[in-house]
Amino acid sequence: MQPRASAEVLTADRETSLLALMTRERWIELTRIVVTGAVALLFWRSLVPIQVLWVAVAVGLYPLVKTGLIDLFKERKIGTEIFVTVATLVAVFGGETVAGAVLMVIILIAEFIAELNTDRARASIKALIGSVPQTAIVRRADGERTSPIAELKIGDIVLVRTGEKIPVDGKVIGGQASVNQAPITGESVPQDKAPGDAVFAGTIVEAGALDVETEGAGSDTVFSRIIALVENAESEQAPVQKLADKVASWLIPAVFVFLIAVFLVTHDVSKIVTLMIFTSPAELGLATPIVMIASIARAARSGILVKGGLYLELLAKADVMVFDKTGTLTANRPEVVRIFPIDPAFSEAELLRLAAAADRRSAHPLAKAVVNAAVRDGVMAPEPSSYEQLQGRGVRAVVEGRTVLVGNPALLTEAGVPLKAPLQDAGRTPVHVAVDGKLAGVIFIADTLRPGAREALAALKSSGVQKLVMLTGDNAATASAIAAGLGIDEVKADLMPADKVAAIAELQKQGHRVAMVGDGVNDAPALARADVGIAMGGGGTQAALEAADIALMTDDLNKIVAARNIARRAYRTVQENLWVGVGVVHVLGITAALMGWIGPIQAAFIHLGPDVLVFLNSVKMLRVKIAGTGSTAVPEGR
Repeated sequence: MQPRASAEVLTADRETSLLALMTRERWIELTRIVVTGAVALLFWRSLVPIQVLWVAVAVGLYPLVKTGLIDLFKERKIGTEIFVTVATLVAVFGGETVAGAVLMVIILIAEFIAELNTDRARASIKALIGSVPQTAIVRRADGERTSPIAELKIGDIVLVRTGEKIPVDGKVIGGQASVNQAPITGESVPQDKAPGDAVFAGTIVEAGALDVETEGAGSDTVFSRIIALVENAESEQAPVQKLADKVASWLIPAVFVFLIAVFLVTHDVSKIVTLMIFTSPAELGLATPIVMIASIARAARSGILVKGGLYLELLAKADVMVFDKTGTLTANRPEVVRIFPIDPAFSEAELLRLAAAADRRSAHPLAKAVVNAAVRDGVMAPEPSSYEQLQGRGVRAVVEGRTVLVGNPALLTEAGVPLKAPLQDAGRTPVHVAVDGKLAGVIFIADTLRPGAREALAALKSSGVQKLVMLTGDNAATASAIAAGLGIDEVKADLMPADKVAAIAELQKQGHRVAMVGDGVNDAPALARADVGIAMGGGGTQAALEAADIALMTDDLNKIVAARNIARRAYRTVQENLWVGVGVVHVLGITAALMGWIGPIQAAFIHLGPDVLVFLNSVKMLRVKIAGTGSTAVPEGR
């Protein structure tokens, strides 16, 4: 039998049913719509007096008037609700009571469907991620017992068995298991976990058992940060949404002026009501929000966290993609591949011993590679008596009374160490070692490219990106060799963090829209300077989420392709919605009304068609297959 929690993961990806979203408030709204529509139908069939219809219209108008007045007095804007209210009253007092009631009901239906589908998009994220257990089995000194999540402390040992959801973020300290991380990272294949590995709250143990040391619980988990990020994403409006809102704000007063002019010429109340139906800016307000919320939900399913519709639109429009090298295009697992003594006084082992001693306290990936090589080769590196990290250049240390410099040529030049002709080894990074003011040798370090890197970058170019740029602190020869193998158009090497920021600013000055991809920590300034910053392998860390506009939960470069494709599909969907709303409703409808081809009731029903199309076109973002969200990088069609 399949574990219960695993079955939940399989069903979580299905859409939340509309019935499940029907809260008490939603039922009241639906009842109001049905009653008002039924009374209008009965009046049309001469089964109830007009006074009953007036009461029904008043009941139906209540939420529109309430929202409209709030917009008018608090936001200082005339919204769609005020417009519909005025149109309904004009129809009622102009003798077109049924038309006014039908118009109001149709607008209420449109808003009801919009709100319900917005709720559906939001709920799909939480349904996908699932709920974190409210209790956990904790190992204490006096044995095992069940504790509420709220009572857990950092360091508590939590026990998780087959079929159970992991209740905390933490580190595995015992046991082995296959863990389904799809709710958090979007990975389709369960990941094997062993002591030392990190696990997330909300993920499921498919097989095996784990002892997890708690590092975060409750609101301090990846799960909670994802929910908070997506909920806050709605406040970041896309430029196209701001434009639609702005157009709607000045369109309504302009429409009123237009309608007054038409009435002064025709004195035809029926025509005015018909025109009011077709000049309603409702579609402008509905064209964007549902698309953006649905797209953010769709991205979250693939382990892509987007902070708002603003960043989706910016990513869709980006024509330059900038990449850091180490840890982004490469796997960030550098290894020493060659040790080249220059001074005959130093053997390979001695050169490695001194370099590893100087690098012992450094957290830089290249320094770690040197230290790991010493351990691998059985070379004992002593503890330095003094140590200094030199940002962007290397380290200076005193080892056994000797001054050792380990770093790039700039470090040695700064210290007055004579350099011979630069030693290069294509695709490998040279680390220079100087002892007591003399160049002792060079250690070459190589890093492997991430799987599928070339294919992912090719897919980005096919999606409309004009230029791929690499910005790196590595030397030009190494950077150029890697870039050539990836099809990158431009390389800037030997850069300090501030230089990366300046390089992005220069691209923007040239008129480019720039997306920057980095690790979310070391590249934070460059990510912030770009039009849209994308953090690779954020894993939900606070640093990655704060530094970037978009955070990828894994280090898979295909996630960038997926994010780009989702963004472009979302932007295209918004444009389609605007064309339907403006082209069909406003242009064709107004023309038909002015020509006298249709009346108010026909206009009201015709108006509903584009509304439904906009809704269906928007929510399809939750279900549509997006190229690149699988294991293979594929560009979306232009």
